[in-house]
Amino acid sequence: MSNINVILKEAMTIDGAIAVALVDYNSGMALGTAGDTATLDLDLAAAGNTDVVRSKIRTMESLNLDDHIEDILITLGQGFHLIRLLQSSEGLFLYLVLAKGKANLAMARHQLTQLEKQIVV
Repeated sequence: MSNINVILKEAMTIDGAIAVALVDYNSGMALGTAGDTATLDLDLAAAGNTDVVRSKIRTMESLNLDDHIEDILITLGQGFHLIRLLQSSEGLFLYLVLAKGKANLAMARHQLTQLEKQIVV
């Protein structure tokens, strides 16, 4: 678990990062969180974004798409919500919330991809 905490703290150094969570989309539970939990209920966000991931997986299966999800981007007026499915650990995703005016989305995606590779569950 200590590796997860280190990775989440490192994710918080990404420009514009507000909060981050490692989520199990089989259960909808956050396995670890970091960041501004006063502004954003990460447990509720983990459960809600689990529905997003499951829905997209079901849609891909219905369409018989032989592919995988790398990430899902939700753009809001003031922020980006980035969901990065872990390729190394099926059933998990990183959920990163970024302030739109402070974030470099391309760099954040790159950094999150690098961090994902370091996670040991």
